[in-house]
Amino acid sequence: MMASHDTRYPLSLGEPTERRPVCEDVSIVIATLGRELLETCLAHIVHGTRWPQAVIVVDQGRVPAVAALIERLRELGLNARYIPSNERGKSAGLNRGLEIVASRFVAITDDDCFVKADWLERLAECLRREPGTIWTGRVEAAGEEHAFSTALSRVPRHHTRPRLRGQPFAGGNAGMGLDVARRVGPFDEHPSLVCGAEDVDYGHRALRLGVPIAYDPDIVLYHYHWRDEAARVARYADYARGQGAFYGKHLRRGDPLVLLQALRDLARSPVRWARGVVSGDRELARNGRESTLNLLPGIIAGFRRRDSAAR
Repeated sequence: MMASHDTRYPLSLGEPTERRPVCEDVSIVIATLGRELLETCLAHIVHGTRWPQAVIVVDQGRVPAVAALIERLRELGLNARYIPSNERGKSAGLNRGLEIVASRFVAITDDDCFVKADWLERLAECLRREPGTIWTGRVEAAGEEHAFSTALSRVPRHHTRPRLRGQPFAGGNAGMGLDVARRVGPFDEHPSLVCGAEDVDYGHRALRLGVPIAYDPDIVLYHYHWRDEAARVARYADYARGQGAFYGKHLRRGDPLVLLQALRDLARSPVRWARGVVSGDRELARNGRESTLNLLPGIIAGFRRRDSAAR
């Protein structure tokens, strides 16, 4: 397994490193399909100013190279757990990892995210200061692709209720107390919630329960963008279907705020498509087109789901 070829993020697990002080009260959970970027993701954790109590990697690709990376973490001195899984979906991966966390707090990141050196240290400080709050932070773009998931604000924010605009929970850069995770419940594993909609759903449920979500711009990581044009278009479609499924799920439960959110997005998507066409912005046009074509089918799918266990 190779590290990322982006020379700005060259760390690998083959490089020598000294042991770091351990945050005994924080574990890290990562769900992966075994992408090559995982080595660089783990290397940034290893080269951070603090190590976690445990690194738990749930491998839904069951890739032998991932197991080898976990063994390498152990050789370096980290407490690392490798959890092979036949399930699919980020929610299922995170839930299987959360089920075995033994520390007071848990941090969550993605296999295509590279944490800043002081990421865990700053996140742990926030968690200890406000243990009843879900913490998230700045997500900057890495790589050459058009950015999908970034949060660039330098202004701290504290949310106590769901918002009409924007979703404050960034699932690739998050931390919470294990008691908070148990209160909110597991991530929704329904297959309709894809490509970030599981995070939107989790944050919405947390705020509906009165669990605050705080944004600290000094908790920083870099989301590596690696998709080509065809993959980006497919991703736009997946995002729209997943977001629509989130709307449908909560519309069925009579959530008035979600109704407003859904109506807003249904109106804005064709406008975005038209603006892209008129201005010659092909990326904006692609985004608007896929959202226009896929948002409503997603809403219908989410509204029709019948699983009684869904939170």
